[in-house]
Amino acid sequence: VLPEPEGPPVVVMASRLLRDKGVLEFVAAAKLLHERGLPARFWLAGGPDLANPASVSLQEIEIWKTEGIVECLGHHVDVPYLYAQAHIVALPSYREGLPKSLIEAAACGRPVVTTDVPGCRDAIKPDVTGLLVPARDVESLALALERLIRDSELRQTMGKAGRTFAKSEFDVDQVVSKHLQIYKDLLGP
Repeated sequence: VLPEPEGPPVVVMASRLLRDKGVLEFVAAAKLLHERGLPARFWLAGGPDLANPASVSLQEIEIWKTEGIVECLGHHVDVPYLYAQAHIVALPSYREGLPKSLIEAAACGRPVVTTDVPGCRDAIKPDVTGLLVPARDVESLALALERLIRDSELRQTMGKAGRTFAKSEFDVDQVVSKHLQIYKDLLGP
């Protein structure tokens, strides 16, 4: 497990900047926590997908940059490096497959705050490796983030549990082995 970096807690969300990923809720939760005086930084990593009707606009990103509450980092190729510089990973998505970003967060030993929707809830052990919140619920997202921002011991405990979970459930050799077994079962004797 990577040790937490020095300084105030950093919450990072790394995804395409689509409304369906919960970007607006992430920004709104960051604003709420900023208004409450919480000493934390909020990073938004990713770029808009302007061909997608669910994309946030360039104007929205510029407003967020001007407000200075959320640091808009743009597209990042090395997400594990980004997670190593953070304390908490958030993905308040409305729906997902199995989000690679949450598996990467666990592998890096970072606790997760995500939504109680298929895919997201499957990538964590609730209250062990991270916290689940209802989709589209800014207040619940803010409260869950606040809990982890304020409690470094809980963050570190969940991060260690996440690393163990990632190694046991998402190890590439195990995933390949499970896929091969599925193919064998489908093909029969």
